Amino acid sequence: MGDEQRPRRPLLQISRIYAEEAAANSPRGREIIDRWPDADLVGVDSHWRIPELHGDERNVRRWVRIKSEALVLGEKKSLTVRPNGRSADFIAPSHSNGCAMACAYCYVPRRKGYSNPITVFTNIERIQAAIARHAAKLGPKTEPNQCDPDRWVYDLGENGDCSADALISDNVRDLVEQFRTLPNAKASFATKFVNRDLLDWDPAGSTRIRFSLMPAETAKLVDIRTSPIPERIAAIADFADAGYEVHLNFSPVIVEPGWLERWAELLDQIAEAVPARVRDRLAGEVIFLTHNEPLHEVNLGWHPRAEELLWRPELQEPKISQNGQTNVRYRWRDKRVYVADFLDLLARRAPWLRVRYAF
Repeated sequence: MGDEQRPRRPLLQISRIYAEEAAANSPRGREIIDRWPDADLVGVDSHWRIPELHGDERNVRRWVRIKSEALVLGEKKSLTVRPNGRSADFIAPSHSNGCAMACAYCYVPRRKGYSNPITVFTNIERIQAAIARHAAKLGPKTEPNQCDPDRWVYDLGENGDCSADALISDNVRDLVEQFRTLPNAKASFATKFVNRDLLDWDPAGSTRIRFSLMPAETAKLVDIRTSPIPERIAAIADFADAGYEVHLNFSPVIVEPGWLERWAELLDQIAEAVPARVRDRLAGEVIFLTHNEPLHEVNLGWHPRAEELLWRPELQEPKISQNGQTNVRYRWRDKRVYVADFLDLLARRAPWLRVRYAF
């Protein structure tokens, strides 16, 4: 049976909810608990410290099962808006942490530990208030930049995937509706999951959704539990027509034998599937692979085949990231060539696509 015929298991099959007391007793927390009335409810002191979920290397063999069946409810303590400057002007306070998907290259598990299922922050009103205060203090955006020419852009999904989060609670919808009312601000998030419920939200051009794309054969190996690439491509026009600003997030670009040919095929598929009226409104971002040795060691315990693509010491070198972590990236002299080759390919196969940045 081919992949297109094989029935897909639900992304979430919640059987246990871990909850801080204040989160469980909040209106949003009660809404979430009521959605899964048969799930066991387990009280915890802190969403950061749950031994059977976080920080235990032995969980690697249960990684995907934990992501499917466990859900955590907590309250967001730090409401700081942080500067970004690359894809967005700012990082908004997180409405969640963790993800139900299991992409082999994801940096989020490096922060909280291994399986890292979704944690929903139930004090959404305080998160929204922090964003509103910050945007009000900024005032109008007077100088265009690569993030946006007219409005301040706030990334909502730094530590997860908003499309998947929307399966659990109304946090993401509340944020999309809030940005509709902020004249100088715009929300943004990248996603690998097609959630068509978002098409009914009327974002009014104030939310940018960035569909993450890579060649389908590569995605089958490293994008675990995500929507298939053809499904993501098919959603582009629908989301643009529904009032979202749609961008294409080519990430991560993985150097492998025949990689440029695979990307050329993907770009042709996008051009064929997306009508010209939508193509002309798109923009793109290009991000080459960054990996991490501790994550590499974890991946060897559950998905070693992915590491054949991701862990390439003969091509990579250490680099300190903006948050101080030691990662590995393609050697900088070679990477300059890779980036130039990729941008040349884009110019030839997708001349209609404006590229905001590439690195």
